[in-house]
Amino acid sequence: MTKAAIRAEASLLFAAFQAAGAVAVEADLLLPAETLLDLYGEDIRARAYVTTDPLRGEMMLRPDFTVPVVQAHMADGADPARYCYMGEVFRKQEHLGNRASEYLQVGFEVFDRDAPEAADAEVFALFAGLVSGLGLRAVTGDIGILMAAVRGLETTERRRAALLRHIWRPRRFRALLDRFAGRAAVPAGRVALLERLAGGAPDELIAAAGAFIGLRAPEDIAERAQALIEDAEAAPIKAPEAALLYDLLGLQAPAQAALGHLRGITPLLPAIAPAVDRFAARLEALRARGVAVETLAFEASLGRTSMEYYDGFVFSFHADAADMPAVATGGRYDALTAVLGAGRSIPAVGGIIRPHLVAALRGAI
Repeated sequence: MTKAAIRAEASLLFAAFQAAGAVAVEADLLLPAETLLDLYGEDIRARAYVTTDPLRGEMMLRPDFTVPVVQAHMADGADPARYCYMGEVFRKQEHLGNRASEYLQVGFEVFDRDAPEAADAEVFALFAGLVSGLGLRAVTGDIGILMAAVRGLETTERRRAALLRHIWRPRRFRALLDRFAGRAAVPAGRVALLERLAGGAPDELIAAAGAFIGLRAPEDIAERAQALIEDAEAAPIKAPEAALLYDLLGLQAPAQAALGHLRGITPLLPAIAPAVDRFAARLEALRARGVAVETLAFEASLGRTSMEYYDGFVFSFHADAADMPAVATGGRYDALTAVLGAGRSIPAVGGIIRPHLVAALRGAI
């Protein structure tokens, strides 16, 4: 009876997405692991169920729908397009609790290059209407602003790349920023390695190490050692720049007030100007759809522990229960379409709703 109630709730949400103009699509349960590993690295293994097929190689049980939907659209989809889907997804959980490892997901995706901010507002307003009456708290963010700030730092390309790579790993990102800004000591192991490298060229140390064992070629190791030397010689990120980035990481305010704050720091961090302009346009589009942006919560770091394809607007809807995951989440993933589009790309935004949580809040299960 419980699954039937969840399926009934999912069907209602699915029908609402179709009524909003979305075309229903399906996705395989088993997906090639190679694509997901290329996108997210080995970290995805900790969250996905992996198996091996004798003909197709390494496969994963579907961790979400966005990647296969983007692949299908980039292969032969119309432009613009709206899609919706309903089906099970699978995520490993590290601790016992009420976070399911298998659950139904209902989603809605918009591919539209003409008015991205209007599409953001369309998706958010649609989701807000579908979960209204459940007493949820809506939160929005914009990872694009943080990414723009990192790209604008006056530091080495390697350091910018490292920070961008770890945007979705807040602890690692903060540790790197602390070190690059001179606020944290260099790890002892790295200090010892640098001392050894100071006593001889990398290729000399590799030759002295004995038999070569491993997948990396000696040239790869030497290149990495040289990168460590160059990083050690790089000047720290300037204190004013670092302070602005720390400020941005902690920014939490109503969306309209957050825009005012961002406008205020833009002259000091001009790289964020285009992203802030997009944020302003989005707020106007949200206001046009009846969203009270004066009270809508904004957190600059929202979405940094989600799947690693969001690169702009993000949103989530939360219940008061501390141990309940977000009832609905979504965001913009323009870069993902370029990665999967073989040279083509299109602005895209979407989100998902967890019908089992909706059903629980309605008292149906």
